[in-house]
Amino acid sequence: MITTKYFNYKQIANLAGLHLVWLTAWSTFVAAIYYFFEWQWMTIPLVPLTLVGTAVAFFVGFKSNQAYDRLWEARKIWGAIVNSSRSFTSMLAAFDTEKGEMHYIKDLKKQIVYRHIAWLYTLRDQLLIPTEWEHMSLERHFGSINFKRHRQIKAGFPDYSRTPLFQKRYLSDDEFELQEKYKNFATYLISKQAKDLSHLKRHNVITDFEHMQLQTCQNDFYDYQGQAERIKKFPSPRQFANSGFIFIVIFIILLPLGLVSEFSKLGDWGIWTCIPFCVIVGWIYIIMELVGDYSENPFGGLMFDIPMLSICRTIEIDLLQIIGEHDDLPEPIGSKNGVLI
Repeated sequence: MITTKYFNYKQIANLAGLHLVWLTAWSTFVAAIYYFFEWQWMTIPLVPLTLVGTAVAFFVGFKSNQAYDRLWEARKIWGAIVNSSRSFTSMLAAFDTEKGEMHYIKDLKKQIVYRHIAWLYTLRDQLLIPTEWEHMSLERHFGSINFKRHRQIKAGFPDYSRTPLFQKRYLSDDEFELQEKYKNFATYLISKQAKDLSHLKRHNVITDFEHMQLQTCQNDFYDYQGQAERIKKFPSPRQFANSGFIFIVIFIILLPLGLVSEFSKLGDWGIWTCIPFCVIVGWIYIIMELVGDYSENPFGGLMFDIPMLSICRTIEIDLLQIIGEHDDLPEPIGSKNGVLI
């Protein structure tokens, strides 16, 4: 997640700087052909160009709205996880421990809270596994660029790849070794929570009503996990995602063909003035497309992601303090270079 108030020039250059090269090259090529060979037949009227530009703008706007909906839904899911985690731990900590063996019950409660923290980091780690339509899975040049961006993020946040360490800290040795057995380890951890809650009820540590409340929270966590997995595993329809960029490329190809004749009315120097205007207009469309394109994958491992690591750390600190652990708390995750993950 970008935390700076404004998109600075480094972030803009990182996102769309390379597109300036081919935009400038194409605009210069058209202007040079028109200037040196006077091929007036290659120009097109402004009316069809305007119609194409308007249609493309509407299409890109629609795509951007859909991408923002996916991004905001992902953020709401993790916001709900924050609230339910606090509620679950508060209820668990508040239930009377005198109904059973004091130390045994305290240890079991602590184990349940620890396992929930491990579930948070496990879910985050599973959501960051790249899918074939995400940017890090692209082929050739663009894939390598995004993989480089991903490596820079990992280098700036040492805890980014430390999920196994967090799992080792909060899970028993037997549970930690079960990861290879389960394809969806986060689901297993919630099911294990349900078994421990049933154990508390069977031994009359909690009442039926208290058990129902705690199990409702676990069901909510199942729902949140499923909602996040739906966003991760079902892409924005590719007929929308890919068509937008194709339409923009067509518009940019036509753009200098429509503007060069208009600028030529200013004189010979006006033909060359057409170049920066074509680049600026085309670049604006490119940026609109890229913002929507990257926002549609909120778990892609890039700077546009939901800050899951920061959210997990916030929940971790809150839950540890709720159960009375105030020493050796982990540090909150802060933004670095205008990015929070």
